[in-house]
Amino acid sequence: MPVFRLSEKKSFPPPHFAEPEGLLAVGGDLSEQRILLAYQMGIFPWFTDDEPILWWSPDPRLLLYPADIHVSSRLMRTIRHGSFKVTCDTAFDRVIDACASVRIQNFQETWIGQDMIDAYCCLFKSGYAHSIEVWYEGDLAGGLYGLSLGGSFFGESMFSNISNTSKIALVVLCRFLNALSFDLIDCQVKTDHLKRMGAVEVSRSRFIKKLQKSMSRQTLKGSWKNVFQAFCDKSI
Repeated sequence: MPVFRLSEKKSFPPPHFAEPEGLLAVGGDLSEQRILLAYQMGIFPWFTDDEPILWWSPDPRLLLYPADIHVSSRLMRTIRHGSFKVTCDTAFDRVIDACASVRIQNFQETWIGQDMIDAYCCLFKSGYAHSIEVWYEGDLAGGLYGLSLGGSFFGESMFSNISNTSKIALVVLCRFLNALSFDLIDCQVKTDHLKRMGAVEVSRSRFIKKLQKSMSRQTLKGSWKNVFQAFCDKSI
């Protein structure tokens, strides 16, 4: 299959035209309109600083259903102990910067370059992107960020400065999304870490069908800070 070159028009080819490894298109921009359209279609940007903008729709797709999160007894005890405080949408810029920095410090390639950081910070300001922060003694110890559209949350990246804090962020996010009857968390591509926590692989065609149904729901746009805190006060 050919890789499509995008024009200035805010549109994408159908995801089933993607290459076997998932690459669908190249070019375009990281405008809010284009990124939101991409996620609604099951497509996401993923590229490094020395590459053009690349758009992907892998097959299979890794999904995590919020009600199916696996929590070990040890992790459950850690959460219940209360040493860590979990918040939402209080430090988005610090979370996305930390996700990029941790990979660089570990000599790993990162797709979270400055252009991506700027784009997702704009999406946060528009009320589509969200972060979960885990704090220990006042310091940011871990977290994750992603986008919310319809009944779906699209996970982008997570980090831990203290062991298990990214897991804590994911567990609390799943509980919150389950309370709101969200349909799914899109984890994009397979990782053993996420599979151990309950994520499953589904075919792209099945994912797209689920996504289309989920996109018919109203997006919970805007800051989640207060509603998340109210949930945590009741549930954790």
